[in-house]
Amino acid sequence: MDAYEYTELLRKLNSKIQNIKNIVKPQEIEQRVQEIEEMQQVPSFWEDSTHASKISQEKTVIERLKNKYDDAYMALSDAKDFFEMAQSEKDDDTLELLFSEADNLTEHINALEIAIMLSGTHDSNNAIISIHPGAGGTESQDWASILYRMYLRWSERKGFKVEELDYQDGEEAGIKDVSFIIRGENAYGYLKVENGIHRLVRISPFDSNAKRHTSFSSVMVSPEIDDDIDIVIEDKDIRIDTYRAGGAGGQHVNKTESAIRITHIATNIVVQCQNDRSQHKNKATALKMLKSRLYEYEVAQKQAILDGVEKSDIGWGHQIRSYVLAPYQQVKDSRSKMAYSNVDAILDGDLDRILEGVLISQATSSEN
Repeated sequence: MDAYEYTELLRKLNSKIQNIKNIVKPQEIEQRVQEIEEMQQVPSFWEDSTHASKISQEKTVIERLKNKYDDAYMALSDAKDFFEMAQSEKDDDTLELLFSEADNLTEHINALEIAIMLSGTHDSNNAIISIHPGAGGTESQDWASILYRMYLRWSERKGFKVEELDYQDGEEAGIKDVSFIIRGENAYGYLKVENGIHRLVRISPFDSNAKRHTSFSSVMVSPEIDDDIDIVIEDKDIRIDTYRAGGAGGQHVNKTESAIRITHIATNIVVQCQNDRSQHKNKATALKMLKSRLYEYEVAQKQAILDGVEKSDIGWGHQIRSYVLAPYQQVKDSRSKMAYSNVDAILDGDLDRILEGVLISQATSSEN
């Protein structure tokens, strides 16, 4: 990097930070924080614990966003000041130091961009995820289990907690179906871009002729929504089936039909839960899953109308990413158009670059 390239970088990052400032509105955040602090000083504010919790959470979220903005703004401001000073004094050592830290400065601004993108209505919520293998028997069921492990490892890297809701073993290997909740800050905001079909190309470990196979699995992600979301589910709208829970090692096996499967008749959305030995608790969890899925479905319908997309095209059936393990190794996302060669790391949960790449590409396309 030379002085001209660094000047162009600073210009580009300065444009970004100005756009971000217009979105964040730091002065308005300061005013809102002051309002909340004044509200919290009134004893009656804490009498409604639910309302008080929501307001306090709002304060935490906007303060965190403001701090991220301040840090990024100061980092860029310092870089500009040091660069001007180093140029005027012909201080080559300082210039080289600034050039070497250019990537870190860019990442700082990009991290702020991502924080802005994760400030949607339900982005901060926990994520409910279901993985379903496509046609292909053992091949697809094994691929579904690889995806499940990938999200578990990603959750570990982020320090998030995972609660399994439903798990059904494959006949020979892998899984027939799995549903789980990932609990952590912005879990849904990150993982909402995982909705869709994931394609795997590899030399099959189950084929004695070592032929290449293509497998598909669908991933469905919805936010764990609050009980006050206005979605009414009436008994006539759903079909409830019970079945015996089952799982490897007898962990989930019991002698009563405690597992619950709920089908929403109008949309054909199916949810199921068997994580508890109580049928009542499983039903309550399944209804919550259904409510979240229906909310996501309604949002998708409204967005489709705005985008001019046919309702028949709404759903979870679009291929979003290919994972190629043979004859070469590459993961390519169809939304960001970006390709990655660190396939093993990605399948081991190193997903942040992919997720952020999609978020940025979607934000860019919506601005154009």
